[in-house]
Amino acid sequence: MRPEVQAFVVDGPLPDWGADEEEIGRRVEQLEAIAGPVTGVEAQVLVTCFGPDDCYGVAWTLLHLIETGPNPVLIAEPAPDAGEWHHRLWGRIVNSGLSPSA
Repeated sequence: MRPEVQAFVVDGPLPDWGADEEEIGRRVEQLEAIAGPVTGVEAQVLVTCFGPDDCYGVAWTLLHLIETGPNPVLIAEPAPDAGEWHHRLWGRIVNSGLSPSA
């Protein structure tokens, strides 16, 4: 796994809307340092980095980066209590025909 992916993952999930501008800016810089396409392993660990909301649109950037890797990154429908972004990613996988709907 590339160091820039490791650095992003070590910092954990994206912050929520309550985070200060500096924290969000730092995470954006980390994310932008990761060039696509990502590997399958990188995509799998990046999926763990979605936060509780869209983090002012940063979650979309993360989702699009994950989608540059081998698909489908999720092979089963997320549990009902999984985060919104896991469900959104699953829906995109199903809609693209990469996995049958559950």
